[in-house]
Amino acid sequence: MVAARITINGKEAPIAPAKPHTTVLDFLRERGLTGTKEGCAEGECGACSVLVARPGVNKPTDWVAVNACLVPVAALDGQEIVTSEGLTTAGEPGTPPTLHPVQEEMAVRGGSQCGYCTPGFICSMAAEYYRPDRCAQAHADPDPDPDLDLDLDLDPADGSDPEHGPNGFDLHALSGNLCRCTGYRPIRDAAFAVGTPTEDDPLAQRREQSAPAPVATAYTRDDSVFLRPSTLAEALRRLGERPDAVVVAGSTDWGVEVNIRARRANCVIAIDRLPELRELHVGSDRIEIGAAMTFTEIERRLDGSVPLLAKLFPQFASRLIRNSATFGGNLGTGSPIGDSPPVLLALEASVVLAGEDGEREVPLSDYFTGYRQSVRRPGELIRAVRIPLPLSPVAAFHKIAKRRFDDISSVAVAFALDVEGGIVRKARIGLGGVAATPIRALATEKALEGKPWAAETVEAAARVLKAEGTPMDDHRASAEYRSAMLGQSLLKLYAQTTEAVPS
Repeated sequence: MVAARITINGKEAPIAPAKPHTTVLDFLRERGLTGTKEGCAEGECGACSVLVARPGVNKPTDWVAVNACLVPVAALDGQEIVTSEGLTTAGEPGTPPTLHPVQEEMAVRGGSQCGYCTPGFICSMAAEYYRPDRCAQAHADPDPDPDLDLDLDLDPADGSDPEHGPNGFDLHALSGNLCRCTGYRPIRDAAFAVGTPTEDDPLAQRREQSAPAPVATAYTRDDSVFLRPSTLAEALRRLGERPDAVVVAGSTDWGVEVNIRARRANCVIAIDRLPELRELHVGSDRIEIGAAMTFTEIERRLDGSVPLLAKLFPQFASRLIRNSATFGGNLGTGSPIGDSPPVLLALEASVVLAGEDGEREVPLSDYFTGYRQSVRRPGELIRAVRIPLPLSPVAAFHKIAKRRFDDISSVAVAFALDVEGGIVRKARIGLGGVAATPIRALATEKALEGKPWAAETVEAAARVLKAEGTPMDDHRASAEYRSAMLGQSLLKLYAQTTEAVPS
């Protein structure tokens, strides 16, 4: 097997002698690429972000920003990354390099003070700068005036969207980047001032070529091994041989365990690039989503066709996390506060579990058996999530948290209702954060079905919803608050949808 290697800013480098648990962040800094910083080591601040060449949605390659602090460098064997240093263009001998357009706008608009977070912002901004959809939407001056003051109202009276610039820049691309001293206004000004890539831009040209193919990896150091099988069958065989192995996709959960709790694994099996886990099919009676597709890929492939998922995506962590996180990982950890399980429960989704003996399909409502426990057997992997069609027309996802974005839920509630002729014909409600597992609000569903979609029905059902689950007190919220938010969420849904629901 070829020695593990990674391409950094156009130059190949061996991964050895890094240990299998070494993060991309530490690997880069040990090689002098110190623009990549560690701020939180949990994927919440974005100071560590770098660009990775991934298979594109609209072009052969997309430049995707990820948290280098969470990804093991062995997971990028054969892959290609660009750091903030790699965005500049080398000048003639004795002259400084030429700044990238994103770097230039950050400089001229005062987007940096201490500079610690700046390289991470730069990489996240560069990923959005090269997003093909943005380039197609952009209608700003390709050479904006550096003295221009983008006086944008955060709550404009004309109904325009303050989170998308005239150049098509989506500020959610920066939702995983934190700055503690500059203030976000000049950073936003820089984002909304960048033009579109020129034809001779090497990173723009790189999008027209295929992304690096996944490489089968068996990287061993100090009796620890990182494995990347090339097929699902091989992955299942490896898992059968190593039942102690930690299975990772985006590493957004395991990376935190490695960094914060200093956990180490004798064997890690990466399944994020398995082709059998990266397919999305839309049929006449169901949608099947591969367990290793990232949330960003799913969001862009579905393009709003599943409204409840479209409501989930912007509230699920940050763009940096969604660029790596997967349904398989979110369900596999079994966390009772994961944001996707309530939504999938409301959608009546099922999971497809694959083992060496074959596959079986399990309704998600039967999947969780206890705190971080499930019916998944040793040696099984989640291959896909299936969502039945047609979809319920009334859908909402309410995430109650201390911050609007990039936060962990205190309570998460997902609704999917069929209302015909003013009567609730079907109700499905998924809850997170109020029990040892994600649960369906079965009593509330029963209280709604067959009843008029009217204030009296909703108020009665809201009282039932307040009693669902077994909420507890913790540092995020009290049990009383969680119960109150459950009832309030149904009242909010009624207030928001009454006019839109057919009477």
